[in-house]
Amino acid sequence: MSNPFSLDGKVALVTGANTGIGQGIALALAQAGAAIVAVGRSTPSDTQQAVEAAGAKFHFVHADLGTGAPVAEVVEKAVAAFGRLDILVNNAGTIRRADALDFTEADWDLVLDVNLKTPFFLAQAVAKQFLAQGTGGKIINIASMLSFQGGIRVASYTASKSGIAGLTKLLANEWAAKGINVNAIAPGYFATNNTEALRADEGRNRDILARIPANRWGTPADLGGAAVFLSSSAADYVHGTTLAVDGGWLAR
Repeated sequence: MSNPFSLDGKVALVTGANTGIGQGIALALAQAGAAIVAVGRSTPSDTQQAVEAAGAKFHFVHADLGTGAPVAEVVEKAVAAFGRLDILVNNAGTIRRADALDFTEADWDLVLDVNLKTPFFLAQAVAKQFLAQGTGGKIINIASMLSFQGGIRVASYTASKSGIAGLTKLLANEWAAKGINVNAIAPGYFATNNTEALRADEGRNRDILARIPANRWGTPADLGGAAVFLSSSAADYVHGTTLAVDGGWLAR
């Protein structure tokens, strides 16, 4: 029996792959055999080096995902690079922090556009490509602990990540019978650029660690196994789930 976790011959489009969670996922998929199309605003040189060192092909598509304008071109360029698409990882995201009484409309719109609107339209465009190929495929959205909880001082981020969890279920309901698996990964508290302010705050850092049974912040490599699983044939009957990779945070 062939390895159900192998991604040999597959092509994965990963947004926001230049650092952090996106970089860790891209490398894990590459190590499992997938070619990587990285999408973002800055050239992911470190990611490219790591992916190619793993023996996988790499292609970069420059795009600002703050709007849906580049979505069609992103998919076209990805297919032009490797001839097909099999996996989408909707990872690119942003966050703004302020008390709800002071939160601005600009910060609301920016976060919702990047974290929820563009991921939907990118999933739509990639799903159309899957259907045109006649192959089906895998879509992984990146959710959050704030897909389950409210948090504080991150109104638009909480709204966007709660929306991602709901959208994952909706798309699974519509596309499962078409051979398209739509699932999400909800990282816990990970050491990334987005959490730098939290880790620098001695009190918040202490309180967060006290709640994590694993007693540490996650690293991007901790997400690799979940991403490979949901991208592989091992997950062919997994639809609409949000898989928490959180060191036990939600269990506490």
